[in-house]
Amino acid sequence: MASQISAAQFAREQVGPALQSPSARLALMRRLYEGTGGPQRPHLPYRRAVGAFMDWQIRRGLLMPRTAPAPGSAWWRAVNERLLSDGWEALGLYLGMPGKPSAPSVAATVEFIRAPNPSTWYRAHNLSVVSAYLEHQELAETESRTERFFMNVVLLRVLYAHALVSAPRLALGRLSQAAPFLGDPRLGMTGIFLSLSRVLPNRYPLSDDVEIYVAREHGLGRLLDHGVITPRLDLLYGWSAKTLREPRLADLLKGGIPVYTWPAQDTRPWQPKPSPIIRAVRNILPTSQQKQTGERHGTI
Repeated sequence: MASQISAAQFAREQVGPALQSPSARLALMRRLYEGTGGPQRPHLPYRRAVGAFMDWQIRRGLLMPRTAPAPGSAWWRAVNERLLSDGWEALGLYLGMPGKPSAPSVAATVEFIRAPNPSTWYRAHNLSVVSAYLEHQELAETESRTERFFMNVVLLRVLYAHALVSAPRLALGRLSQAAPFLGDPRLGMTGIFLSLSRVLPNRYPLSDDVEIYVAREHGLGRLLDHGVITPRLDLLYGWSAKTLREPRLADLLKGGIPVYTWPAQDTRPWQPKPSPIIRAVRNILPTSQQKQTGERHGTI
């Protein structure tokens, strides 16, 4: 073991050659989730969740290298690289390679590999995602208004999916018993990601007419965002910042508006007029804060 490369170097050697090819990135992620090659393959079931979202990124062309005739997004490539690097470094540490975790997200991924379950998977995955968001804000600022809006949508959805399994009462109120099943990444989480494919076209870059894309969202995605998640954003970001031990995450929400490279005063896309069904869902599933207010005023 003394002559073995470090886990961090192992990760660089695995990830580096794949970065110029979206299909190679996807294959590398799938290999990571196939386990250690030994008799136990502890995190194979979770490959579905990460693979589905990467498939969507590839269809849009987001992961195309900057040297391609139609380059993808430097920001999306960086976020994807962070997930790959954290995962392969954690696997190296799990296999006994020298070194210490280079970041808290790597340590969280080691914990997941040692004890795979939905809660440890979400904590590892979301800490890598949040760390990449915070590290690459300058790249995000170069993206279109529409792209930056949906960066925030992706973030709030992955945070909410984590809350479904680890804070079910926060996530789903009186229906909290169903929350862990709905959020299990081995079963239903891919739908949260894939619903974006019904809103955004398979191309990059997008125009700046974010309202056009928001208007196209209907059905489950719109109901989820505006009926269930939006009323919980303050609680969700606060809980996520504490659970992930990343206090800067709480600063990505201002006055109930997600503000990752987004001006807090630009509220229109975040506050569409709620439909009757969205109002009904909000009444059926009030947050703890709304419930207390309703009880004081006699409306609940």
